Amino acid sequence: MVDWGRMYDCRGDVHRVPELLERVEDDEDDAEAWDELGFRLVLERDLVFPAGFAALPRLVRLASRSGRARGLAGTIMRCAAGQHGCDDLLAACPDAIADLRKVLDRHLRSKPTDYLATYLDLLAVNEQYHWSAVMGDFSDDFYVIACPHCAAEVTIAIGGYGRYSAIRD
Repeated sequence: MVDWGRMYDCRGDVHRVPELLERVEDDEDDAEAWDELGFRLVLERDLVFPAGFAALPRLVRLASRSGRARGLAGTIMRCAAGQHGCDDLLAACPDAIADLRKVLDRHLRSKPTDYLATYLDLLAVNEQYHWSAVMGDFSDDFYVIACPHCAAEVTIAIGGYGRYSAIRD
């Protein structure tokens, strides 16, 4: 059982988080509650608060039937490598993390439209935080890198331009 009195969210308190969790558990289509819950638990997809880790098991229970719960739980996991001071709360969630891994894997097998976001969440659940953070930047762009063997400039296209590499125009 979570001692919500010891938690805090992005506003420095936590009294609304349990209420919001109850609202989304009762009505998974309550967009207002989801928006406020997401804002209180994770600040701009970058910083997670203790209330986020405390809410993780409840979010994971909803994740198999709610894309919003799956996305918010995944976002919390992507932030887990940051300086949040909540390693003890995260360590207390091994069952929820294992369940989230199964939910994300099952969702990926359905070839969803949110494949990249779900894949990044799965990388974070598998403690591949670096790849989870940087792979989101590989979309619809050209990248110029040096070949590690011969130092020739290689242009890599990923996204709407196609997927190819070239060493000249």
